[in-house]
Amino acid sequence: MDKVGIFYGSSTGNTRDAATQLRGAFGERNADLYDVSEVTAERVLQYRNLVFAASTWGTGEMQDDWERFLPALRRLDLAEKRIALLALGDQQNYPETFAGWMGALADELVAAGGVLVGSTEVRKYAFSASNSVRDGRFLGLVLDEDNQAGLSAERIARWVRQLRREFA
Repeated sequence: MDKVGIFYGSSTGNTRDAATQLRGAFGERNADLYDVSEVTAERVLQYRNLVFAASTWGTGEMQDDWERFLPALRRLDLAEKRIALLALGDQQNYPETFAGWMGALADELVAAGGVLVGSTEVRKYAFSASNSVRDGRFLGLVLDEDNQAGLSAERIARWVRQLRREFA
């Protein structure tokens, strides 16, 4: 498997912590970690395998650093890039828009030539709607650090096993 580039934006530290756990699960020699507020979008071009991680704000909005990073990312050709998405959300307080930003970003990444990988099951979550669900599955991994923090480590470990196969 080629090295993985993990790009995250974090306002409260939860997404940073999840991205750091993700890197640890891949192994530090197998993954690089970048805060999107400190790197240019062109850095993603150095990787074939990518993980984009962000939290969800309010009624499905993307985290602020990603809002600033996204215009430059939109200008890149992502052909042949395998991209997995990691979203943090709050299913209890925002059940109608749980992790909602992921769907819109996924559509843009596919339009730019990227190949989406890493879909996960929606069971064991309690929400009513999400733009991040297609064909009955999340478009990536969704973590809820507010209501299900105790499940995150196992979810990350299981997802990394899946991504190792899908990135190969």
